[in-house]
Formats: sequence, C-alpha cells, structure tokens
Amino acid sequence: MKNSSRVRARDIGIEVGILPTGKLNAITDVKGVKVGHKTVWQGESVRTGVTVILPHGANIFQEKVPAAIYLGNAFGKMAGYTQVKELGNLETPIALTNTLSVGIALQGLIRYTLAQAGNEHVSSVNAIVGETNDGFLNDIRSMHVTEKNIKEALEAATSGLVEEGSVGAGTGTTCFGFKGGIGSSSRILPKDLGGFSVGVLVQSNYGGLLTINGAPVGRELGSFSFSNYTTGQQAQGSCMIVIATDAPLSARNLKRLAKRALFGLARTGSPMFNGSGDYALAFSTAYRIPHEQGILEPSVSLLANATMNSLFMAVVEATEEAIYNSMFMATSVRGHGGNTAEAIPLQKVLEICKTYNVLNLNQRLPSIKMTKG
Repeated sequence: MKNSSRVRARDIGIEVGILPTGKLNAITDVKGVKVGHKTVWQGESVRTGVTVILPHGANIFQEKVPAAIYLGNAFGKMAGYTQVKELGNLETPIALTNTLSVGIALQGLIRYTLAQAGNEHVSSVNAIVGETNDGFLNDIRSMHVTEKNIKEALEAATSGLVEEGSVGAGTGTTCFGFKGGIGSSSRILPKDLGGFSVGVLVQSNYGGLLTINGAPVGRELGSFSFSNYTTGQQAQGSCMIVIATDAPLSARNLKRLAKRALFGLARTGSPMFNGSGDYALAFSTAYRIPHEQGILEPSVSLLANATMNSLFMAVVEATEEAIYNSMFMATSVRGHGGNTAEAIPLQKVLEICKTYNVLNLNQRLPSIKMTKG
C-alpha cells in the first residue's frame, strides 16, 4: 500500500557504500529488466501477493539467460533450483510469493511460458519461484494467491520505477520486528571498471539486530530478536535476493556474485537464523542462450575472475540498500489474527543515524579515482 510519508533511504541521507546508483536506483536500471506486482488484500486476514522479475521482454524460454543461485541458509522452498545449478541458465521469469503459494506460482509461470508463440511443442519448463513465509500477517493456510494473480503480475511488469514496501510478495512480510517488504537498489560501475550495472530486488522477511551504515538502530529502538519488545516472527522468515547485471558473466561467476549478496544481508544485521531461508539468484542480460543449439555453443567474451572485484562491491552495497528501502517504504499493516507490523519510525531512525554520524557519508568522501583490480 502506498503512503506519501514513506521515503527511501537515500531521501533522508542514508547513503550506502561509495559506488553511484543508477537513475532509478533499482533493479530496472539494468536495461531490459522488468518488475511486476500483484497485491492480494482481502478482508481482515489476507495480506499477500506476487512479485515477478523478467530478465528481458522476449520469449525467455527460447532466449535463456545465464544464471546461478547461491544458498545462504536453505530453510526454504525455492522451486527450480536444481536445473539452474545443473545448466546455469534461466528460462522463465522469476516469481516471488508466500511459502504455501509456490505451487500455484509454478503453475502460473508454466502456463505463461507454454502460451507464448514459439513454445507450441515445449513439454518441459523449469519455472523459478522463491518464497518467504508471511503467515504472521496473512492467512497463509487458506492459500489465497491464484493463477490469475500470477498472470496479473506478469502483465503489470514494467521497466520503470519499482514500487516498494508493502506491495506484491512483500505485502505481508516483516523485518527486524517492523514491516518488511519489497525493496530495490542499483550500482553503476565507473567507465574504467567497465561501466556495468548491477541491480538488486529483495523480499525482506527476517530478524536479527538492525544495523544501518554501522549504526545499531535496532538496539537503540529496543527492537531486536530475543528482546521482550518483539514477537516470535523475528527469528523466523526469510530473505529472497534477486540480482541482475549487464556484465557478461559465466554461470560460475554469477554464483560468486550471488554469494556476495549475502554480505549485504549480513551488514543489515541478519545472522541467518535456523528458520530463515536466504537465497540469492543472479542473472546476466549481457547475452542470451538459444534454446535450439548446435554442437557448439555460441562464442561469448566473458569477464575474467580478476575483474570481479568492483562487481562484488556493487552487489553488497545494492543488497544492503535494497533491504533498507524495503523497510523504509513499507506501511504499517494489520492482518491475520489481529497481528500488526508497524512501519519503522523514520524520524527516530534519522535521529539515531545523526547521533552515530552516519548520514550523508558520500559528501565527506575525498576525490576518488577508481582503479582496476
């Protein structure tokens, strides 16, 4: 749900890292990437939805993209993982939803793929669905997400601004004892480091000790796992991280990139609890892998291992900021059983960040010349 009083991290001076953001500061800064949401909000108990990410606007099954998935803590139900691990590519959009709606999301993606022109004889589809458990606010057992909702999210997908907060798959999620949701951010490398884009989208739904630019915000607010203030959902939940880049990476280096996203998650204060399913999926839009192939794969020039350093930094920074955006843009939600997740109090966060002197950090940077390596 939209609320004009909610702002992104950068809007109040919380600048994460040193690399510049893209124009939208979102995963859609990677050219061709689209994001769509469908929020499912019914009565007093249904607070859930679907978020989809499309690597490009063409037939993804026929024009696959290289991809990889890294498992932080695999307490989750990420459908389609094994084929991506085996073949190193993605052949459908990515859908995010709640834990018990993975099956219907799979069905929706499969029907969408089978219906596309050129796929008339396709008999095997490896759809990708990630999830977090929104059962604190949502009547998850009733499984209110429908196949129609998946189609609606796909039809709503756009390459423009990404709606964040309590929307789509983030409608019913919580984070650090407050309302979580969908968040996004991006980084653009300097030209002498390739000029590549890295974009991240998260579905935040986990606990720990919220830390912002190093400031112990959760401690100062008195909201952290195992404190009397918070409820049981703090130690459960999950975080789904989707990473897009236009850097020409092999599936192996995409997995290395996905691994580094977990450092961004850790910087926000997550210990990846036992019940938290923390997954990072990375894909590249730099080249496509045709479904119909000859004996040899088409030749592609790929980035070398030694050139990955700046991309590693970019994904850590973008993941951390995307998580802050998911919380800052989220609205308070009352849902199933009368449970309520309050939006994080931005004015108090701002005051804490001022106290710890972690605002507007980039204004203090000396002139930096980026160097390779």
